[in-house]
Amino acid sequence: LQGCRLLLTPAMFSCSVAARAASFTARAGYAVAPVSKARPCARGWDRGFRRQICTAPVCMGRKAAKVAARKQKGEAIRTKLYGKFGKLIVTAVKEGGGADPVANTQLARVLADARRLSVPVDLIERNLKRATDTSQADYMELTYEAYGAGGVGIVIEVLSDNVNRAAADTKAAINKSGGKVAEPGSVLFNFERKGFISLNCSSEKEDEVFEVAAENGGDDIVPRDDGGEGFVVTTEVVSFMQCQKALADAGFEINADDTALKMTPLAEVEVDEDAAAINDALVEKLLELDDVDAVYTQ
Repeated sequence: LQGCRLLLTPAMFSCSVAARAASFTARAGYAVAPVSKARPCARGWDRGFRRQICTAPVCMGRKAAKVAARKQKGEAIRTKLYGKFGKLIVTAVKEGGGADPVANTQLARVLADARRLSVPVDLIERNLKRATDTSQADYMELTYEAYGAGGVGIVIEVLSDNVNRAAADTKAAINKSGGKVAEPGSVLFNFERKGFISLNCSSEKEDEVFEVAAENGGDDIVPRDDGGEGFVVTTEVVSFMQCQKALADAGFEINADDTALKMTPLAEVEVDEDAAAINDALVEKLLELDDVDAVYTQ
């Protein structure tokens, strides 16, 4: 209708506001809490949609970001784990007397652990072949100690076929990331080695987990702190394999990424946020080194 003006009634204006709000939230990726639709009342139409657009937006995607970060961390752990087993296979072949697991009991144990932790078959075969290469140097286990920001003790475990390279790279990473190389023994006495068995299971299974763990050398069980549902069972070193096998035989799913013998601090050191950020960056820098297998902090 040419020459005519469109007059908005209060009800039409309210709906127009709602449509613009819905369009904005859809483009921005926000979720808005629902409210009751406009309804007639004694004073006309209730402006329910105005309350809707005033609701604080809840940003979608935080859960997805956390899941992605957890997945990325899990992939990094697996990559480091696979690299460690590659070196262990080479060491077992050289020290145990050959690449035949029937005759080489040390190699048989390493291969059993590798299969239990779902190490890829092609990686196992590749390292068995590499171990028989006469040019392949022997691997040596090394331990370095350091202090991070705020006096936090750090223990670095290394398995390397080049001691000079490992020492230079590890010390450079410590010094460049705000840490300080410590004298041997000055930090290590603050740690002890324990077995950690991570389980994927319902929180309702706590009593069953406790019963199996207690009967097979388990010291304690605590809920997982990595965002997954389940528990972590701690054991002494001598009970680690027995307890792990018993839990698997009882039907519990073992989370291979976080199941291992690890160094744990006897006492933790509290630091402020700035020092914690420096220490986190230092640990990440150390774990980027191929020779470094594990890093433990207070």
